[in-house]
Amino acid sequence: MPRNRASRPRQTVRFDPERPLAGRLPPLIMLRAFEATGRTGSMRKAASDIGISHTVVSRHIQNLEAWIGAKLLTAGPRGATLTPEGQELFDITTAAFHSIAETAARLRTSAGQDEFHIWCVPGLATRWLTPRLDDIRHVIASGEVLLRAIDRIPDFAGGEADLMVGFGDFDALTEGAIPLLQPRMFPVVSPAWLQRHGIPGSLEDLPRLPLIHEESHAQWTTWFERAGTRLQQPLTGPRLWDANLGFDAAMAGQGVALTSDLMVAREIEDGRLVELFETDIRVGGYYLLTSEAGLKDERCARFRIWIEAAIREFEASARHTRRQIPAA
Repeated sequence: MPRNRASRPRQTVRFDPERPLAGRLPPLIMLRAFEATGRTGSMRKAASDIGISHTVVSRHIQNLEAWIGAKLLTAGPRGATLTPEGQELFDITTAAFHSIAETAARLRTSAGQDEFHIWCVPGLATRWLTPRLDDIRHVIASGEVLLRAIDRIPDFAGGEADLMVGFGDFDALTEGAIPLLQPRMFPVVSPAWLQRHGIPGSLEDLPRLPLIHEESHAQWTTWFERAGTRLQQPLTGPRLWDANLGFDAAMAGQGVALTSDLMVAREIEDGRLVELFETDIRVGGYYLLTSEAGLKDERCARFRIWIEAAIREFEASARHTRRQIPAA
């Protein structure tokens, strides 16, 4: 029976003062895959995180275990778990990677090659932040803006982002998150959908219509609760996992989407979408999150002041330019 690769005896490595790391430092590509897996708790998440396939991540970790001569990870139904040896290597690898990232960022800044990384939930990033990139460049004053549409919290210590704009329940925000705005959420449909189905008679009719959901039915359920509408049965309808997909589905006449002025003010103004009923219901809100270093960064402070003022001004102005809401 062939022996496990991780249990093979290692070759003796003699210290060479002319080449102090020769034979003593694992290949960095293996360490990168290992660190990402330990940090995310999953080889598949690690693969997505560093932009390679799950198979390649698995192979790098197997090769690293063979190089070390010890088991570093155990895989199970709940993901990958570090062994004691793996935890020891993970701690020192993470610390080293963070030091490299911080030093590289500092050197890039002094060399005039600085970048300002913004992560933002996809809907707001695409519909609202992207058309304002010139404003953001002006606000931060230095460094090129890199905007990524994503809904997970970045590894700030690893240098993934300078700040993030997220969306969530204000009563359960991540520690250190700064609330920005709880936008008014309301149902919208396309004019073509209205022509086919007519205007619903009341809010009580909405749960029986084809509702468009994001990753779950939770947002619509909370919205109905705050509207005082009792649900007689569980909600149904397609789950599209992304606010942009839901927005596009509503535009295509596929049903009723829940959205805000930040997402659809322009489409309502030009008649491509129609708001149903006149409501004032808040379900979650946008928040700003950064690292301890980001709290000391003047660019993060300027961005915060700018976005707080800009989104409130936009939402207020959108109410005044709104087309008349049809009545049943």
